Amino acid sequence: MNKTKPETAMRELTMILMYLSRFNDRNRFGPEMDRTWKGYDFEVIDELDKEGNIMQGSHRSKSVYITDKGMELARALMNKYNILDWEARD
Repeated sequence: MNKTKPETAMRELTMILMYLSRFNDRNRFGPEMDRTWKGYDFEVIDELDKEGNIMQGSHRSKSVYITDKGMELARALMNKYNILDWEARD
């Protein structure tokens, strides 16, 4: 089995954690999108934003939006790492 590079693991695991800790406050200011807190490595967040997996909006904001592409990626990564989604528990 090939080992995952640390840089790749940080990006993938951050995406998984963002997905698992997401929330939706039925955004009063725009489209309904899941959000997550961005208390992660800034370089990783910037990479995920450039790839289109999240949208930061203002860099001053404490949360980011997870895009549809990011939701798909997170689900695929959870499968890769054999992690159950919230709905699949029990």
